[in-house]
Amino acid sequence: MENLSEILNKRKYELLLVALIQHLFVGIILNDMETYIKVIWPINMLILGFASVGVYIGKSKWKKVIKNILLILVFTLPTSLSFIKTSHSYMLIISAVYVLFFCFIFIEIIKFLIKPSYINVDIISASACGYLLMIEISVFLMQIFFYDNPTSYKGIDATNSATVYMDLVYFCSITFTSIGFGDITPNNYQTKLITSIFGVLGQFYSVVLVGILISKFSSKSDN
Repeated sequence: MENLSEILNKRKYELLLVALIQHLFVGIILNDMETYIKVIWPINMLILGFASVGVYIGKSKWKKVIKNILLILVFTLPTSLSFIKTSHSYMLIISAVYVLFFCFIFIEIIKFLIKPSYINVDIISASACGYLLMIEISVFLMQIFFYDNPTSYKGIDATNSATVYMDLVYFCSITFTSIGFGDITPNNYQTKLITSIFGVLGQFYSVVLVGILISKFSSKSDN
């Protein structure tokens, strides 16, 4: 029977994919935003932290140490929102830490996608993880701009941190997919440019990913 470490290693990309999906889109089944902030958000981060463990199995000690430090921060920072008054400065700090956390995982995903010359379930799952991680990174980068200047975007529900996050998940998702409904829009040149960058990066990732997958499939066929 497989132990937990073996399962985490064997199914690491599938577990991470599920964790990312629930973190980004759990708001679909929620109505109480206060419950999201105080309960669901910290639980989400525990799930994400657990799901990311497999990505670092066999990695260097320093990578595991950095991952653990970031994981502690991404869990404890939102947990503290239940006990302190939310401020824009505090949300700026949280957003910056989350950018680092998701970038750290994203780098490992890209390294995995580039290395092997084959295509399997892990490659497909890791590819999807990479796309969702780009959305996560863009959401928290845009949160930095929003909390630094709340007028930097039009159409965002600023009732609380949960509504801001979910509106930005929606905005970043439609930006990466080039849908662009126009109900949320950047409102100064900084946010216009950062939105443009993420739109370009989303298309670039898709094009490069298709090339990688075709290359791996061709290599497998040749063998």
